[in-house]
Amino acid sequence: MMIFLAVLAVTLLAALPAPAQQPPSPAKRVTVIHAGELLDRPGQKPRGNSTIIVEDGKITEVRDGFAPAPADAAVVDLKNQFVLPGLIDMHVHLYSEGDPLKARLEGQRRDFEDGVLIAARHARITLEAGFTTVRDLGGEPRGIATLRDFINAGELPGPTIVPAGRMISVASGHGDVNGLNRRNTKAGREEADNVCNGVAECREAVRNQILQGADVIKFAATGGVGSDVAGGLARQMFEDEMRAVIETANSFGRKTAAHAHGKDGIDTALRAGVDSIDHGSFIDEQTIALFKERGAFLVPTMMAPIAALDQARRGDRPPASLAKAEEAAAAMAESHRRAIKAGVKVAFGTDSGVSKHGINAQEFKLMVDAGMTPTAAIHAATVNAAELLGRSANIGTLEKGKDADIIAVSGSPLDDVTRLENVGSVMRRGVLHKLNGERQVFPQQ
Repeated sequence: MMIFLAVLAVTLLAALPAPAQQPPSPAKRVTVIHAGELLDRPGQKPRGNSTIIVEDGKITEVRDGFAPAPADAAVVDLKNQFVLPGLIDMHVHLYSEGDPLKARLEGQRRDFEDGVLIAARHARITLEAGFTTVRDLGGEPRGIATLRDFINAGELPGPTIVPAGRMISVASGHGDVNGLNRRNTKAGREEADNVCNGVAECREAVRNQILQGADVIKFAATGGVGSDVAGGLARQMFEDEMRAVIETANSFGRKTAAHAHGKDGIDTALRAGVDSIDHGSFIDEQTIALFKERGAFLVPTMMAPIAALDQARRGDRPPASLAKAEEAAAAMAESHRRAIKAGVKVAFGTDSGVSKHGINAQEFKLMVDAGMTPTAAIHAATVNAAELLGRSANIGTLEKGKDADIIAVSGSPLDDVTRLENVGSVMRRGVLHKLNGERQVFPQQ
């Protein structure tokens, strides 16, 4: 009987299907970059000949000299290039054209589908200009969040997007639908899930944007140049409303950005605890003290008033915009010089979408003209911007464990910052999108 049972057990085991073999682990995608000069940590002295080793989108090593590449590695030859971290623009509008007249004329024919495709085109243009991360501070919420997700999944080319959805605004404020006729007002109001009056509504407006995918919250502390409503650039939101926006955002782990031109709105937003003031047209010594006390960043967007004023003078913007554009442009340059000289923390931002996409790096010369060194301006677009985003662990410098967001230009931008206006090579998370001025095939296999 024992022999019979043993034979039966062996027979049954033999009849069982063989255990499924585990599929082999996919081979790591290794890229070796040889850099002629490397600014791996902006703010510090650049290195000479260097090698960056990238595996599966992350930097695994940075070595001195040109290290030999493994047999199965892809090699990117940038031996005659200056290499630095991918740039970060903290204020863009990918849904906007940079052409307000065209937007006004074509706006009624466009729908959500048009908008997201336009934003996708602008995203690729921005990436190829060397900006591997952007903070989008105003676009259709679900569309911009979807674009963010498709880019992160490797389905579309573009920078890492940190979206705000729609800007939170009081009724008739800079972020509201204004200038509507009676027939259209109701429809406009139904879309206005970002509009609030009072603390409770402002909390709800923030939650509405987070529900639709916002990673950061922007609110209109003051009037703005682009809105078709009179009232200038002074404060439009009360401090308790700003606090409600900021506290609600923070409770969901989101940082906040204030659109703010007038001093009273800037100061109120700083006292309320905002993380960044975007634009900052009217800054005095008291405001500078508040910046430093609160540790907030200034995102100057120096290109914006130049572009907006030119557009308003041509008649491409609504009539209410011209006086505000004149006022902002006249005050902003001196305010920024004052803040920079005093040591206010600055993060790079352009407001692209007011100006055209892809020319973001023209902001660097304006920053230098306002008193920053090229080193400080690049630091603002890398290390400082990463800090403001809360993403210093992943971006801003080229170090082991960080995302392989890497760009290259033909000479040192520390000598001539305008070299950043012609970025020749761009890698985002280990995927090469541009090499020596040539667009690369996407997606890469």
